[in-house]
Amino acid sequence: MKVSNCMTTDVQITDPEHTLRDVALMMGRLDAGVLPVGENDRLVGMITDRDIAIRGVAEGKGPDAKVRDVMSTDVKYCFDDEDVEDVLHNMGDLQVRRLPVLNRSKRLVGIISLGDLAMKGETMETGKALSGISQRGGAHSQTAH
Repeated sequence: MKVSNCMTTDVQITDPEHTLRDVALMMGRLDAGVLPVGENDRLVGMITDRDIAIRGVAEGKGPDAKVRDVMSTDVKYCFDDEDVEDVLHNMGDLQVRRLPVLNRSKRLVGIISLGDLAMKGETMETGKALSGISQRGGAHSQTAH
C-alpha cells in the first residue's frame, strides 16, 4: 500500500512568526497535537503540543513567544508514493509517530500517523514501529535539544 492511500490530506499549516498562543488555539480547534510550519511555500519545521510544553513553557517562554523559538527544524518526511512498510520502518528508526507527506515536487500534501496506518490494517508493522518509537531517547527526544 502507498502512503497516499493512508495519509490525512486536510492539513493546516502555521507560520514561524505565529505565537504559541495562536498555535495552541489552532491545535485545540483541530484536535491535533502537531502542525507543519511553512514559510515562503516551503515546509520549514514542525511544532507539537509537546514542543510548546517542553521547549516553551518549561523554559520560561510565554504565550507570545514565536513558533520559530520552539519548533523542530530537522524535519523528517516521507513521499506520497512510498510504500507504507518502508515508512513504518523509518518511523520506528526515527522514533516519530507522524511524518509530513510531500509529493516529489517537495510540496506538502498530507500527514501520516501511526493511527492512520493502524486504521488501514497495517497493525503488525505499526506495532513494530511503535516498539522502536517507544525506546527511550533518540535524536528527536525533547531532551536532545
